This record gives sequence, structure tokens and C-alpha cells, in this order.
Amino acid sequence: MSCLPIDSLKSQFLAQISSHHLIVEAETGSGKSTRLPLWAAEKGRVLVIEPRRIACTSLAQFLAEESQQPLGKQVGYAIKLETRYDEETQVVFVTPGVALRWFSEDKLANFDTIIVDEFHERRWDTDLLVALLNDWQQHRLVVTSATIEGDKLATYVGAKRLQASGRNYDVAIGYRGGDSRQLPDARNLDEKVKQEVLALSDMEGDILIFLPGRKEIAQCMSKLSNLEGIVAVPLHASVTDEQRQLALNTQPYKKVVLATNVAETSLTIPNIVAVIDSGLERRTEQRNGRTALSLKHISKASAKQRAGRAGRLMDGVCIRLYGEHAALAATTPPELHRETLTEAMLASSSCGKAMTKLTFLEPLPEKSVIQAIEVLRKMEAIDEAGIATEHGKRLYPLPIDALYADLVTRIDKKALKEAMVDMTAVLATPASLYRYSNSEEQQEKLAQEEPFGCDAQLAIALIRGESFSGINVDNDVLKEAQALAKQMREAFELPELCVASRYSHCELVDAIAVLHPELVFVRRVKRREAFANGLLEVTLGRDSRLLDKVEAALVLDTHSLPGRGVKQTLNLATFTMPIAQAKLAGLGIGEWEQAETQLIDDVPHVVMHLVYAGKVIATKTEMAKGELAIKPMIEAVKANTIMPGFAKLRTEQIEHWKIYTALGLNSESSESTQLTFDSWFHEQLATLELADIEELQLFNAEDFVFDGIPYWEYEDFAQTYPFELMLGDLNLDVEYHVNKKLVCVVYRDGLRKTYPKRWELPRWNGWRVQYKKASKVVDIK
Repeated sequence: MSCLPIDSLKSQFLAQISSHHLIVEAETGSGKSTRLPLWAAEKGRVLVIEPRRIACTSLAQFLAEESQQPLGKQVGYAIKLETRYDEETQVVFVTPGVALRWFSEDKLANFDTIIVDEFHERRWDTDLLVALLNDWQQHRLVVTSATIEGDKLATYVGAKRLQASGRNYDVAIGYRGGDSRQLPDARNLDEKVKQEVLALSDMEGDILIFLPGRKEIAQCMSKLSNLEGIVAVPLHASVTDEQRQLALNTQPYKKVVLATNVAETSLTIPNIVAVIDSGLERRTEQRNGRTALSLKHISKASAKQRAGRAGRLMDGVCIRLYGEHAALAATTPPELHRETLTEAMLASSSCGKAMTKLTFLEPLPEKSVIQAIEVLRKMEAIDEAGIATEHGKRLYPLPIDALYADLVTRIDKKALKEAMVDMTAVLATPASLYRYSNSEEQQEKLAQEEPFGCDAQLAIALIRGESFSGINVDNDVLKEAQALAKQMREAFELPELCVASRYSHCELVDAIAVLHPELVFVRRVKRREAFANGLLEVTLGRDSRLLDKVEAALVLDTHSLPGRGVKQTLNLATFTMPIAQAKLAGLGIGEWEQAETQLIDDVPHVVMHLVYAGKVIATKTEMAKGELAIKPMIEAVKANTIMPGFAKLRTEQIEHWKIYTALGLNSESSESTQLTFDSWFHEQLATLELADIEELQLFNAEDFVFDGIPYWEYEDFAQTYPFELMLGDLNLDVEYHVNKKLVCVVYRDGLRKTYPKRWELPRWNGWRVQYKKASKVVDIK
């Protein structure tokens, strides 16, 4: 093996690993990801946690080749859907998700040392794993990073710190912002990248370009495809083995690697002389209680990591497509602080520890904790102590989000469960399964072949091997989704994909809506492109095929486009299923609200509106009986058709009582500020259990006494604080603002043109008096 900067720490590492947890701080390119696992293996079996699948497989393969042993013998790996190790393998690389599942099974009893690499990325599963290991205290823990708060982390886990320098190759930084404060911008990104590649094409060595996602990678690859002497290679979580080999190994031609931030850490890409940094990434964040994927500016720490890719093996250059003084955040916030905690809490509870009982590097957001508890308790996935129930233990091992796992598990009918499994496999695969053709003719054919306009219907059919006009399927994504569907079908003992059961689209929609009604969204009345569920508003994504006539839909996946604040963020519905709005009432969606009263054949009836997300989605008319009769009774009394004058009298008494209480004259505490005649009289009628208006006609005003100001005080108080004043040629209404010690006399009618005089009004000692007429407000002295 060649000499690496981290080698200077070997003796210290081996001397201290037997008795201490360790924090290893080393710059990018120092060799910590490849050296530390082998050193730790001298003291026992080692589990290495890498944040990404591609790092697991690449590092394991590299170390296996270095040891001249077959992959899986001395060094191996385990990622979702793929394992290369056995019980004798000394060093096993895994993703945090795999490590957490193993911890839930046996507390990682077969390993002596746990190495958590690239901790600075602050993934929720990494943070949770470290918290569990810190609580369990049965393993030697090694945490590594190039950009880490060493003191803070060492105190947290009770560890010794080891530090090493990286290679000192120079990296020249260039900026391409229109001004020094220009932020990263996704507009015309492919053209900007092409111009920079052309400018760097004369340099010896390869180019690494950091882009936010697969979409931008595909656009840039298309733009670079006609450049002579250059081969563009993608590098992201879902590349094929062949593409990964091309990207991570030296080639006989000039190579341009277009990568997401998977290339920021762990991976050494040889021969990179130049980095082009878009300054953008896609990362998750919480929006209105849901985790959405958004396009964001990277942090300064990430920018440093990206630039370091050019200086690992030689001097290099980094071109940043933004301004030198762009206002980037210092670090990327931890996922536990920007995502919903549902998945993390389910993982913790399945590992036998309530998340609220663990200590984290930073305290968890209280609001997010409460939301996660509510969601999981509603699913019946955790008990009151925060530990996973049997249902929760069934959900957790599934390689999908808790929401989808809950749906798959709780849907009983076999054919529907199969459909849900297949649909979930597509949803759980990070990349897009297909793209639509621009041909109108092809789109019309697609509409005939799949008339529902349903993303789920199309996805399920594709994963089951059907083909359609008007779409271009990504075969790599299809294979990944089919592999996941196969894995879940085996877990639920369902038939294989090739003999999948036929299912009813309507039954599947109904089953999802009943189990998770919060997924039901209804179309806005005025903004037809928007849908809402009362908590979140979404706009149909550009590729959505939801038909214009559809008034309601299930929204199973969203994507957020960033704005300058929460309100400006645009949430796109990216995976929808139409549902008939007329069916929502039968599914228990929405709440019935009492509206206007109607006379039908001289019998009072009440119009009822079913309201969901602020929209009336159904209407019915019922006879005004029982509870429904109370509102018509109140309306009849206020209209003076029953007990004339009663409503006005009691309203004045209630308003006087509110003033009396506000002035502190009520010796007993009373919640009077929100009291109205309607709320008071509603309580009186409900107590008497009157069934209809005819029964109310048997009562009179004396039967409904308001217990407010003592009767021996009321007359004087009412004279002191009247609500109406008649000054001969001027009639006024009176408003009292006790907290401001202000009385407003408001013009109602009369012939007088001038203001009222102070001597004409009640004394109101200590009060300021104003006169209001239309928009004029005048102080009366």
C-alpha cells in the first residue's frame, strides 16, 4: 500500500482503540476511509457505516483488491437488495439503514468496533445510530469526518480525539457569478457547464462536475455529448456497475464525471484535476408536517469538500458557478432538524429504545417529536412508552417509508396488497421511472391505453411488464423497482410479479383513503391547478396526468421547489390517484357543517355541507330535529318570530356582563370575553334537549334567565353604559373598548350635521370619547 497522511496516526489509534472511543479528524484525501477499518480489524470484527451505497460497495471492493482476497471474504458489504459478506468477514461496510436494522435484531453483537464514517453529513440514521450506540455502550466507537466539531462530539460520546492532515495539493478557486454576492442558480445550468468544460479541456486530467440530481446530470450529458475528445460519465446513487467503474477508475480518454454530492466524500476519483461546482443540491426538509425534497444551495462546508476533490492526488482548480461572497450557510443542518421524525422514531422504537429517552448531539425539535408520536400512535406502531408494537415491528424492516409500509401491511385483500407493494416499489425508488414523450399523438394514444389519468395505475402496469405509448422508461430504474417489489412480495408471501393478481383500481383507491385520509386532496375552487387537504396545498406537477375533470385525488408523493420562505415554496404533487369526490362522504372524509334553514312544506329543514380543506364537497338537506333544530330556533328568536324582543334584551345583558367583568367588578373569575347570545342560548336549548321549534313555543323569556350582573346593580350599570343614545336630531350606537378606556359613539341616523357635545353624553369619568361618522373619527373633549 502507498503511504497516506492518516498513517501517522496508526500507533496512537491502535494504542487507544482498546480502551477508548475515538474521534478521528482528517482532511479529505487523508485515507481515513480505507486505513481505519483495517487497523480496527486487528482488534476484532469491524462494522463500517458509510452514508451511501456507492461508497460501501466501492470501498469494500477497493480493500478486497488491496488484500488480494475475494470480495466478501475478508472485506465485504451489505446494502439494500445486495450483500457480499459472511459470518467470517472481518470488515463489513454497510449503510446506516442496514446497521440500524441489525441493531434492532441483535444489538450488533457480532461486531467489536463500529466505525461511523463521514459523520459531518448528519444523516438522521447516522445520528440515531450513534445515539443508540452511545446509550448501549457495548462497542468501541470510532467517528470520523473531514469537517467536524471535534470538541463537541468528543464530549458527547466520551471519546479521545486524533487529528491528521490531508494532502497539501493546491486548489485554485474561481468564481463565475455575475456579481460577488450571486447565489447558485439552476437556470441554464447545462449551458454554463458546457462553457466551463470547453475552457478546461486543455488541462491534463479529468473533470468532476457537481450537480443537484439525475435530471441535471442527464441534461448536461446531453449538452456535452457532441464535444470531441470528451466522454461524459454519470455518478449518482443509482448508476450501473459499469458506469460506476468508468467513473471511479482512470480511463485512456479525457473523462467528465457528472455527479451528485455522493462524490463529496469517501470516494476517491483518480486523475481529477478540475471541479465545476453548481453550488446546488437536493435535500430533504420538513414542510407542514411532511418531508419533501427541495433544490437548495449547498453550505460552505460542502463547498470546501467539493473543492477538495480536485486536490486529492494533484494540484487542481475549482470553478464555482456563483459569487465569491454568496450568502451560503456555514454548515448543512442535521436531517433530524429538517425532516419529519416519523422514520427515525420508528427505527428507535424498533431498536428497543424510545427516541425521547435518547441523548442526541443537539436536542430534537419538540414540535417534530410531537408530530412523529401522533403519526406513529395513529398507525398503532408505537405504544405509550414509545416502544414499537408488533405492528410497528412489522413495518420497520420493510425497506420503504413508514407510511407506505403501513398501507402495505394493513391492506388485507391479497390482490390490493400486491398492487400496493408494486406501487410502493416505484415510490421507494429515488429516480423517475419514466418520462413523457413530447408527441401529442403519442400522448393521445397513452390516454386511450390508460384512461384513468392515474400515476399509480401506470406505475403498477410498468413494473408488471406492460408497455405504453408516449413514455420513455428508464430500464435501470425499472430493474431496481422490480427488485424491490420482488423482495417485498417474498416478505409478504405474495405471488411473483410474473403472475401478479388483477386488482380493482377503485377498491385500491378506497382502501388507501380509508387507512390514511390525510392523503386525500381536493381541487381548489378558484385555482384549479391547486389541491389541498387542510394541512398542505400542492400544485400538480408538470408530468401529472390527472384529468381536468377530477375534483379529488390521493397525493402519495410530493416535490418542493424552494422560494424565499415557507409561503413561497411550491409543493408539487408528483404521484397522484384520482378519486371520485362524491365518494368522500361514504369514506368518512370531511366534516358536516350546518348551513342555512329552509322551509319545505312549512316544515323547517337544515341544509348540511360536507366541508373538507375549506371546500364544500357534498350537500344534503335534513329535517330540523334534535341538535339540528337548535340553529333554526336561534334564528327564529333573533328574527322575533318567537319571543319578540328576547334576543335584543339578552344580548344587551351579555354585553353589559362582559364590560362589568373587564372592569374588574366581577369578584369571581369568569371566561366572558368570548360569550355571545348565540353561544349562550345554544347551551340553554341543548340543556333542555328541545327537539323542534314547536316545543320552544311553549316557553317564554322568563324561562331563560341570564345569570350576569346582580339584578340590584344592573339598572344603574345599564344607564351608566348604554348601547344606544338618542339626542333628538342625532341617534348613536355606543361601543366600549375597556382595555383602552375608550368609548366610541357611532353615527346611526339623524339630521344633525355637527358633532355631539360632551355635555350631551353620559359622564363616563376617566374614559376617552370619540365620535365616528363614516371614515371620520373625532375626539370629543
